[in-house]
Amino acid sequence: MPGTTRHHDRHDTPPPWTGAEEAAVLRGFLDHLRASIAAKVDGVPEPQVRTAGVPSGTNLLGLLNHLTSVERSLFLGEDVADWRATFDAAPTDSVADVLARYRDTVERANEVLDGCTDLGAPVPRRRPDRPAPSIRWALTHMIEETGRHAGHADILRELLDGTTGR
Repeated sequence: MPGTTRHHDRHDTPPPWTGAEEAAVLRGFLDHLRASIAAKVDGVPEPQVRTAGVPSGTNLLGLLNHLTSVERSLFLGEDVADWRATFDAAPTDSVADVLARYRDTVERANEVLDGCTDLGAPVPRRRPDRPAPSIRWALTHMIEETGRHAGHADILRELLDGTTGR
């Protein structure tokens, strides 16, 4: 807002310092972004966690539900029939349910990645009908996807209760 100065206590967590290895850098940044978006959703009560902050209907719980689907598709090879529908958490899903599902999916994705030593190799997954992207591409895409939606979550959370930072 032009002319308006707002002071908020920011609680930013800086990006991780990792080793010089490409895989460590990529995984470190991805895990940092994963933790950031989970923290934006954690503790937000109903119905605010489902409150759309923009005309498209984007909301915090839906963003985390969507990222769960992207992780499952990319690293675990699960099919997604309707990507638009992934932005809506089921009405019966609690914040704790969606957070637990996201964290479980991240853990399973990291188990797959732990076995990958060549970033140029395809992601090992059960989807023989489609070629798998390279691990490097998948990590870079997941960083982009998570970072983009973490930014959306930053804005939505600030609109809800003024919380800023990572």
